[in-house]
Amino acid sequence: MISKNKANFIISLQKKKVREEEKLYVIEGDKIVKEFLEARVPVNMLVAKPEFLNSLPLVHKQGIAEVIPSSYEELKKISTLKTPHNALAVIEMPDIKMDMVHLEKDLTVALDCVQDPGNLGTIIRAAAWFGIKNLFCSIDCVDVYNSKVIQASMGAILHVNVFYIDLLDLLKTSSRNRIKVFGALIDGESIYSYKLENHGIILLGNESKGISEELIPYITDRIMIPKISAARSGIDSLNVSMAASVIFSEFTRSRGRQN
Repeated sequence: MISKNKANFIISLQKKKVREEEKLYVIEGDKIVKEFLEARVPVNMLVAKPEFLNSLPLVHKQGIAEVIPSSYEELKKISTLKTPHNALAVIEMPDIKMDMVHLEKDLTVALDCVQDPGNLGTIIRAAAWFGIKNLFCSIDCVDVYNSKVIQASMGAILHVNVFYIDLLDLLKTSSRNRIKVFGALIDGESIYSYKLENHGIILLGNESKGISEELIPYITDRIMIPKISAARSGIDSLNVSMAASVIFSEFTRSRGRQN
């Protein structure tokens, strides 16, 4: 049984300020909790139904600071989901150091003011799928530890480092080091015919406003996904997470051609 104090503490982690102060965040769902345990991520607390706890190998339980058996009704009170799963865990935030060397050697992603949690989570999932390990978010992007972001990422957050940074400073650094910046713009060249690189920064903008004006001068390569459909209404743009998946896929295809 979970105490009232611990229940209130878990609920308080729904607030970004509390998460940042405690350096903790919450994950929910049988599959994602098991993935985190298998990855040996430090788990501060696991609240779960007895049958879920009994299904865990002993080696996975050893890395948990506190295990609390719970009923469905108790989980429902602390869950952010309409239909809670069998397990909820409180996870320690990783202490990841930013290494700017990745900008020169790898393909990275920069997000400018992406606000929707589902979009950020899906972009993280797509980045993990296509082997992109580092993602730079502007300070005004939605918090990566927002519960909806975590749910949308489906465990991919384990494989992608997410940093919050002043994107203008980042792009100034890239410019000084002659690192290419591939900006997704409506007036860019078709990504299907453009010569892509296996390193550089893919810059994606806000859901409605696109890339900020102050960042555009630092874009070295303007790319876009052309609309093939002849429909004049109902399809005026791609969701940013959909666009990200297409762009990541094309960069992967390009790497295959270069290898």
